[in-house]
Amino acid sequence: MAKAKTAKESLAVMTNLVLPNETNNLGNMFGGELLASMDRISSISAKMHGGSFLVVTASVNHVAFNIPIPMGSTVKLESKVTRAFNSSMEVYVDVYVYDYENCVYNQTNSGIYTFVAVDNDNKPVQVPELIPESEQEIERYEAALRRKQLSLILAGRMNPADAHELKSLFIAE
Repeated sequence: MAKAKTAKESLAVMTNLVLPNETNNLGNMFGGELLASMDRISSISAKMHGGSFLVVTASVNHVAFNIPIPMGSTVKLESKVTRAFNSSMEVYVDVYVYDYENCVYNQTNSGIYTFVAVDNDNKPVQVPELIPESEQEIERYEAALRRKQLSLILAGRMNPADAHELKSLFIAE
């Protein structure tokens, strides 16, 4: 097994300008355009964490379109692996728009993606453990287990009684 890595080792940053062909009839960035950018940047983080393995998108677990992104905006996406399981990795993407008047980035959207590391035969391979360091990384690391357990329960692949992090949601004590 490869040496454990920190979340910051998987940090990927992408900055882009929203062009007219990326907008809807309201002049805001298409959600699909943003999703594609989020998938790209999160796959880079997963690849950085997984190392020499290929990574494939397994699921888009959550995307929040909180604030529209107008045409002409400077958009910055930041992604990091939040937790590594056996062969899968959860990646969190934060989306920001630059406010030129106040010279700051404001968060507009976020998303959570899951990737699986595979070999050349498309068989899952084990990924390095993740070591969270900052308070936010620790919070996201802990929440990733709850999200994974919930996903497994909803897919019928885990008994709610075995989801220790979620037990109180499903079983009266």
